Amino acid sequence: MAMSDKKGILLETGTNEFEIVEFSIGPVSYGINVAKVREVINPVPVTKMPNVHPWVDGIFTLRGRVMPLVNLPRCLGTQSSTDSPKVIVSELNNYYVAFLVDEVSRIHRISWTAMEPPPHIANSDMVVGIIKMADKMVVLLDFEKIVADINPEMNEKFNQVVPAVSTITNMRKNKTILVAEDSKLLRDLLLSTLHAAGYANIILAENGQEAWQKIENLVKSNEPIENKIQMIITDIEMPQMDGHHLTKRIKDHDKLKHLPVVIFSSLINEEMRLKGQSIGANGQVSKPEIDQLIDLVDKLIL
Repeated sequence: MAMSDKKGILLETGTNEFEIVEFSIGPVSYGINVAKVREVINPVPVTKMPNVHPWVDGIFTLRGRVMPLVNLPRCLGTQSSTDSPKVIVSELNNYYVAFLVDEVSRIHRISWTAMEPPPHIANSDMVVGIIKMADKMVVLLDFEKIVADINPEMNEKFNQVVPAVSTITNMRKNKTILVAEDSKLLRDLLLSTLHAAGYANIILAENGQEAWQKIENLVKSNEPIENKIQMIITDIEMPQMDGHHLTKRIKDHDKLKHLPVVIFSSLINEEMRLKGQSIGANGQVSKPEIDQLIDLVDKLIL
């Protein structure tokens, strides 16, 4: 099941819809955004590596790329229920990683409004959302967190901020930025890193809908929005409202259209960059390059 032909089913940007590849492990249905999937293959021989993360079965080469194979059942603390598993090859944060799953079934087109935040129960930090379908529930996993857990370099990049001179940090502390990010791990990392850089006034939102409500509340008064907030940083994948739809709403609004919006997402590739440009995003940075994000924020609002 190659994903190379999926350009033919791309959605119009900003419609608040997305597509998932549904897969299963045991009796549970899971989903991964089509934009993250490169192809689905049958298992291939892997090379064992010493001292790797316990979730990683080994590494293998596919079309000249070396990538780890993550045993998703083991990662989720469950058991595989098949003798003929599949492998989902994905690209996250410009990093290729493969996931071993039981079965890959089909692609669904879904509105982000159909996705609900996960309940706060044990290990729910592995889950970014629940999609209610007519006959079942599909669990969307936080693949960025899984990759960050097996590849600590990802987390290190979030904290690689070059110290700024005092004149710049003094300018930064007078700016207010709204950050829309559904992953608690990344939200906390972004908050601490922006604070460390001197951006002290941060408004947090867990999804695009919450961000939009906060922006609407700010714009209700007659005072120019630029006096209250200077920038939006948004992820793309979020429950209720995605970052593209949030960006489109801002850019279509007479009082908000001049507000800079930067998309900070693991989905930034050539295709997604064009989508972001088409709806008026002022900049796009691939996670976890937070040093690039800080530089771009400085250029847009200082």
